Amino acid sequence: MEVFYEILLDNGSKYRARGDDSLNLKAGDSCVIRKDFYQDYGQVCKVYGADGAPIPPATPEKGPDWKTGEIPTIIRKATVVDMGKANENQMRCKGTLRTTQMHIERLNLPMKLINAHHSFDGKLIVIQFSAEGRVDFRELVRDLSQEFNTRIELRQIGVRDETAIVGGIAMCGRPLCCCLYLRDFASINVKMAKEQDLSLTPGTISGVCGRLKCCLKYEHEGYLELEKNMPRRGDFCECKEGYGRVIDRNLLTRKVVIQLEDSQRKNTNCATPGRKTEVGTILLRGRAHRLRVRMAKTFLLRAVTERKTGPAKETQAMRQIGKEKKS
Repeated sequence: MEVFYEILLDNGSKYRARGDDSLNLKAGDSCVIRKDFYQDYGQVCKVYGADGAPIPPATPEKGPDWKTGEIPTIIRKATVVDMGKANENQMRCKGTLRTTQMHIERLNLPMKLINAHHSFDGKLIVIQFSAEGRVDFRELVRDLSQEFNTRIELRQIGVRDETAIVGGIAMCGRPLCCCLYLRDFASINVKMAKEQDLSLTPGTISGVCGRLKCCLKYEHEGYLELEKNMPRRGDFCECKEGYGRVIDRNLLTRKVVIQLEDSQRKNTNCATPGRKTEVGTILLRGRAHRLRVRMAKTFLLRAVTERKTGPAKETQAMRQIGKEKKS
């Protein structure tokens, strides 16, 4: 029976491979893989298709299809000799990075080296780097090929992939999601943070990589569902205490803060399905505009009165304003 595996390399890269169940490979075992024209060495992360485990769907955009013969094949479980050879290759990576850095400085290329990986049989060296823009490294590849007398593959990765390889601890205190289980990075924008009523300061919505947090996508649909029955900030509404304007809200507790006409604040519950709300109605455009003008005049007259007459006569002046409104 054929079993599918997820392989982790020493440089943090992952890919999928297939092998026979007679190999008896489990998560954490090392193995030798045949991939294209060379042999590779890696560690098994996950096993699919064994003990009823579901086979993951095909992802042609991220690599070969599971149902074709294009994916790598596991040759054997790693022996003691294979482990020793893999350790030697890993030690050679340090010298490879030093030599590569010397050539980068000589050519004055804006590149930041991350790691290097030697294939198991030494036929390929993969060097990963990050850069702000596109880098013309054709001359660097020629120099490194002559230096190491083997095939060189330079791979540019983004800051999110770099963070996933290096690892770290997120603000929540747990390891980074991109290190644990995230394989694909979804599209995230500032609009998601706005719709969740989050602070838009970069330190709050940005992750370790400097980009927007991946977890903004997790609860986005839930917040959109909660927002359907919630008034927005700035909406003018009517409640049992009178007319007012919504100045703050909390989607999770479903409460809003209303600024009443007499400048007092009131915390009240918002509408929930199947329950009667304390916020009666959201005023339409015409009534909301008249209320906005009336509240603006009230606040302005209150400020002028307080400046001229002082706090002692403020209450009497506001009572006079209330009588004029009723009349």
